[in-house]
Formats: sequence, C-alpha cells, structure tokens
Amino acid sequence: MPDHLEMLRTAIPYIRAFKKRVFVIKLSGALCREGEMLRNLVDQIALLDQLGIRVVVVHGGGEQADGLCERLDIPVQRVDGRRITDSGALEAVKYAFGAINTDLVAAFRAGHVWAVGVSGADGGLLQAVRRPPQKVGASADAKTIDFGHVGDVTEVDVDVLNTLLAGGYVPIVAPLACDAQGRLLNINADTIAARIAIAIKAAKYFLLTGVDGILRDVNDARTLESYLDLADLARLAETGVIGGGMLPKVAACRTALLGDVERVHIINGARRDTLLAEVFTNEGSGTLIVREREDEPEES
Repeated sequence: MPDHLEMLRTAIPYIRAFKKRVFVIKLSGALCREGEMLRNLVDQIALLDQLGIRVVVVHGGGEQADGLCERLDIPVQRVDGRRITDSGALEAVKYAFGAINTDLVAAFRAGHVWAVGVSGADGGLLQAVRRPPQKVGASADAKTIDFGHVGDVTEVDVDVLNTLLAGGYVPIVAPLACDAQGRLLNINADTIAARIAIAIKAAKYFLLTGVDGILRDVNDARTLESYLDLADLARLAETGVIGGGMLPKVAACRTALLGDVERVHIINGARRDTLLAEVFTNEGSGTLIVREREDEPEES
C-alpha cells in the first residue's frame, strides 16, 4: 500500500474522535506574516475544517505592534516581558491587531475557508477589567507598575463564536476586549485563547509558536519533551528548564487544563505540516500536555 494511503488510514480514528468538536488554535504574531509559512498554516486549518473539526483561531501580534510603535516614535515599554500599554501604545495595538486580523481573513479566503474576524469586544465575547498597578520584582526592590490599558478577563460569553461556527465560519479573534464601560483593553493572546477554550469546551488548545515545544535545552531540538502533565510542568519550572517567554505560555496551558480542556499542545507553527502531524499521528510533532499523564498517550 502506498505510504500516503497508509497515513490516511492511520488518521481515520483521529478524524472520527474529533469530528464536530472544537479546537482553539493560537497563532503567534510572527506566524501571521504573509508568505509560504502562513499559507501552509491556512492549508492545515482548512483541512481540519473540511474534516468537520470546528476551529477558532486567536492571534497575537506583539512584534507588529512593536514595529508600528517604532515607526510612530511611540516608546515600547515592557516590565518582566509584559507590555505597558499607555494611550499611544493602545492606538498602535489597535491598528496592528486590526491589520493582522484582516490579513488572516484574506489568507483564509485565499484558502477557500470562510473566516470572520472579530475581537474580544465583539458580541460581548470577553468582559475584562483594567489591571490595577502591581508590584514587580524581588520584595526588597519591588516597584509598583501601572500597566496602563491592559486588561484581565473576568467573563467569557462564546455565543457569538458558537453562532459563527454553526454557520460554517472560522472565527479569527484579535486579543482586545472591553470593560463594562466600553473602554478598550489590550489582553494577552495566550490567556484569551485559554479562556475561550475553556468556555467553548474545546477538545484541544494549540499554542503555535516559533519553537518545537518545551525543550530541556533550548539549543538542542533533540531534548524535546513530547508528553507532559501538570506535575511535570511544575518540576521543569522549579529547575529552570521553563523560563522566559515560555512561562506565560505554560501558564495559559495550565489554565486551560485546570478548566477541563482535555489536551494542550505547544508546537512549531513555522515548520511545515506540524499541526496535522500533532493531530493525526500518535508521535505528534511538539509537546502534548495533559492534566495527569498516563504511561503513554492513547491519541495525540
């Protein structure tokens, strides 16, 4: 039997298991740039859609927002990796995220997928509050930081997403939300995706990044941790294996799993067909995280 037919046969149990279920896929801003990489991602998501798997896409855009701030001479401010969003930065974020959202919808249209762009402010999808000033740093040197127009999600109402999914559309969600007074707030995209995955009862939550997953040595792809649970994550964080930009992503994974999302995946979206490999093969392509591990995963 030809290899491609054998691969199709191998995928059948996964297709059966996930048909009509929801996947939430978070794309980092770096993966949203026009080009062959984005076209390959769209093709993979289009195949999931055509197989009857319902998909919600959430995108970031920090790099694009930084670039726009620099062009407009707006200072880019971060503390411990977290953006301070003053009024000027909020305007840049709005324009950058709006452009990414529209470009993604166009990319999906080119891939023959009917996508609809929304933000967390649309249809009451997300309710948020402005983050109060917080102390940052070691206790002796801690400073109180006002993060500006940055929000924390308080409620999620996925009616608008369910309506779009029921109509055969793929929602593309920009990481913005409003408070009760209608004031726009910048929200971490990983967090938004995790909270949506919980509220919509997603079977899977994917974080597509520019790295292969969680590595014991960030300079050695051979040290990929392919199967972890929450206890493993805690141990890796304690030993310093998980750090830097991976910490907020792991925090979002933890949030999703504790909210009863069955499986969370961190994969390299820059590599060709990694999403399909993660969904339809037992070997996968990145890091699969569950709440409590078995000896071996029964399915990816």
